[in-house]
Amino acid sequence: MISVGIDAGSATTKAVLVKGDRSIIHTIRPTAFDFISAAEMAYKDVLDHAGVDKKAVDHVYSTGYGRNSIKFADKAISEITAHALGVYHLYPDVNGIIDIGGQDCKVISVNNGKVIDFLMNDKCAAGTGKFLEYTARALEVPIEELGELALDSKTPAGITSMCTVFAESEVISLRARGFTKEDIAAGLIENIAKRVAVMARQIGLKQNVAFVGGVAKNAGIKVALEKELGVSFCVPSEPQITGALGAALYSIR
Repeated sequence: MISVGIDAGSATTKAVLVKGDRSIIHTIRPTAFDFISAAEMAYKDVLDHAGVDKKAVDHVYSTGYGRNSIKFADKAISEITAHALGVYHLYPDVNGIIDIGGQDCKVISVNNGKVIDFLMNDKCAAGTGKFLEYTARALEVPIEELGELALDSKTPAGITSMCTVFAESEVISLRARGFTKEDIAAGLIENIAKRVAVMARQIGLKQNVAFVGGVAKNAGIKVALEKELGVSFCVPSEPQITGALGAALYSIR
């Protein structure tokens, strides 16, 4: 049995191929403005990496922001279900998931890979990868360096706004007032951590929590969130693929 899961995210498209022995091969590429093309290229990439012909694939399942655009998929499943299955495969004891992606933030309560409850912020970019992208640009630092920059701060700046537009203006104002980039970055990340922690507490995430999504690669946010919630996270070596992994596993459960 060979199954492929494709997670069409707003920023990146992930494809995971799972063979019958549960070996996993994955690929990640930018989504840009075309979900269909990104999905087709990610699918081709993962087949090439695995040395598998398209005819040998038994199932293709899609998930993510653009899942319904992928017409060659056999079935589209929700991101919540996909992440629950993907994380369960990697960490069977986990009972909570925090997923922060490019456009939304999700907190999910799970039990043995099944969703118990969830909250999702998809109406506002606050606390998402897009928020970090805009504020990093205002700080004139690569987004990949924002988390490490924050960890060097001794006195985080107070950030009052979580609106992406206003926060960008506030960053510029703080710079003009002489705050260091490290302290501004730390203030931004602490603000995100507090916002996400409120969601996590609302559905009772307390322990055995996995942190996934592109923002899980940000060391500063991981540290700030762990401190805010008083837990240590499980973070996969590639935290962006759990949705695609879950989609692939869905068809071979």
